[in-house]
Amino acid sequence: MPLLAAVQSVDITGIWRVQTPDGPQDVVVRADSSASFGEDLVRWRVVEDSVHLAIGDEWMVYGFQIRNNELTLSGGDLEEPTTMTRIGPPTPLPDGVEVPPAPPADRRAIGF
Repeated sequence: MPLLAAVQSVDITGIWRVQTPDGPQDVVVRADSSASFGEDLVRWRVVEDSVHLAIGDEWMVYGFQIRNNELTLSGGDLEEPTTMTRIGPPTPLPDGVEVPPAPPADRRAIGF
């Protein structure tokens, strides 16, 4: 048996619906490392058990758990864990829209 187990990739792509005080909102997470929430477009990456979102010129880090079609984020700037439900595959990034550049790896905001 090998000493190192194979790393399993986690698929967080899709359209995720989250309940907010303003009603349900959809978050679109794409394989090209872009994510959209309303008018906002950010870059994302998964590192071990956390999701890093490039917001402005720094990374916001959230812990995450995914079970079936539910994604729970915690930490970062969240006061309490937030659960989203995957409702479908991601829509493509509109033509002419580019994924924002990644901030330097050492630029972390509030972390997990």
